Amino acid sequence: MQTQYDPNYLLDNISLKLNLKNDAALARTLEVTAPMISKVRNFRMPVGASLLIRMHEVTGMPVRELQNLMGDRRNKFRLSGAQGRPGKQSTALQ
Repeated sequence: MQTQYDPNYLLDNISLKLNLKNDAALARTLEVTAPMISKVRNFRMPVGASLLIRMHEVTGMPVRELQNLMGDRRNKFRLSGAQGRPGKQSTALQ
């Protein structure tokens, strides 16, 4: 388990588990763009929920284990202020 946030450790472990040769193969397997993997590796983009879920689907690893591999030790996640508010609907839906 990582003690500090480091998505590289997570990406490296997934590549090892899936026997992938490089980040391009990882991107194809996860069905994301290679620049997205590069941005995550260089700390310019966080590992978002959709990417984390995709990693779970592809590897079969529990989300908590994936979070531990990148050093994310939060027990709860908070939605942004606009998300998840009961009674608040977009004007497009009204």
